[in-house]
Amino acid sequence: MTTDLTDLTITQARDKLRAGDISAVQLTQAHLDRIHALDPQIRAFLTITDEKALDAAAQADQRRQQGDDAPLLGIPLAIKDVLITKGVPTTCGSHILEGFVPPYTGTAVQKLFDAGAVMLGKTNTDEFAMGSSTENSGYFTTHNPWDLDRVPGGSSGGSAAAVAAGMALGALGTDTGGSVRQPAALCGISAIKPSYGRVSRYGLIAFASSLDQIGTFGRTVEDVALLLGTIAGHDPRDSTSMPLPVPDYSAALTGDIRGLRIGVPKEYFIGGLQPEIERAVRAAIEQMAAGGAEVCEISLPHTEYALPVYYLIAPSEASANLARFDGVRYGPRHSQGEMWPTYKATRGQGFGHEVKRRIMLGTYALSAGYYDAYYLKAQKVRTLIKQDFEQAFEKVDVILSPTTPTTAFKIGEKADDPLQMYLSDVFTLSASLAGIVGAVVPCGYDDDGLPIGLQVIGPAFDEPTVLRAAHAYQQATDWHTRRPPL
Repeated sequence: MTTDLTDLTITQARDKLRAGDISAVQLTQAHLDRIHALDPQIRAFLTITDEKALDAAAQADQRRQQGDDAPLLGIPLAIKDVLITKGVPTTCGSHILEGFVPPYTGTAVQKLFDAGAVMLGKTNTDEFAMGSSTENSGYFTTHNPWDLDRVPGGSSGGSAAAVAAGMALGALGTDTGGSVRQPAALCGISAIKPSYGRVSRYGLIAFASSLDQIGTFGRTVEDVALLLGTIAGHDPRDSTSMPLPVPDYSAALTGDIRGLRIGVPKEYFIGGLQPEIERAVRAAIEQMAAGGAEVCEISLPHTEYALPVYYLIAPSEASANLARFDGVRYGPRHSQGEMWPTYKATRGQGFGHEVKRRIMLGTYALSAGYYDAYYLKAQKVRTLIKQDFEQAFEKVDVILSPTTPTTAFKIGEKADDPLQMYLSDVFTLSASLAGIVGAVVPCGYDDDGLPIGLQVIGPAFDEPTVLRAAHAYQQATDWHTRRPPL
């Protein structure tokens, strides 16, 4: 019975709970059992909240008996450990926040709780969400459920691995330059990075404030849409959250894409793209055309600048955001008797190599004499990248592309080569810089049986069209039904 319950989608589990076939306590216990059986090898969780989860499940069962039918009542989920959770450690995968237990819960997570969701635990992440492989976690590396010698992607690798391995029905992650989409592709699951401003960032520990966005993971587009609909919406506590109505994302999943205009960007099919990925993505585009979509080639001419632009803007914002971690207000303090030596010791011992690298890059780019040459110029090129998409969306409704240049690489393979690691996000950075929607669905496997992800990009705040296109593809294929050989 346990295996069956952890093999469900969110919508299947919800139907069983509504029908009274299973209880939230049974469903939660099945997932906790699976976590304790599998997580010693996968290492997706930094904190497992058994007791809190079972209490929340019991409350969900009680609410249902009283006639409550909230959309996620009794659904067990995982939360990336950069999202603030009251009474549960929130570390951002960093030793500088070791032992930090927040006094409040962030908006997105609170909305899940209000809808009846059960939190199983907090998932591993690259430190402060800086990385593409979860190898930069200050605690341990998460392993890909499809091949334990490989990375799950990053920085939301723990959330993606937990869903792929059946240890959670869905999860929250965050995406600054690809950190939801890239691990979803490498772990063979579905996910969405919504438009910048669609989901409140209140309670998300900031990496790069003009880029960070909370996204959702699930086995199907249906699940991803349900989770997104729950957490989306305006929040007066986040000045970047847009005061727009939230559409019914689930209602958008009609399966009909007749007349949908699909753009295929020539700049995304480049040298260095793994041949199996190109084949799988092109086959997916043909599948969409067979479903009645109109396909045409488009150009996004400033794509080649996305990587350098991102690695100026994101580290600059990180250097400002991470200045608050000094051992004075929260986290461990390495006291040296005086203020400056204490700051230096605390930050020197608390931050890992990648975080230090990005703080130094960003501080340099913002320094007097270099601000105009680097940061300001990067912001101008960012505008050109955004305009590329705006012009493309005058001709097409969505853009289809690969999500990653390769399938999951071996743990340690790129650890000593930051540039190779940064290139893992080459297809996801542009959409983040432009603040637009990006979803991912599985579209095949390579010769080693590793998953390949199709990226569906759409205009700002047009999540319904992106989800409709991704769902229609998923309805016509069965890639999403495959499970890792655990």
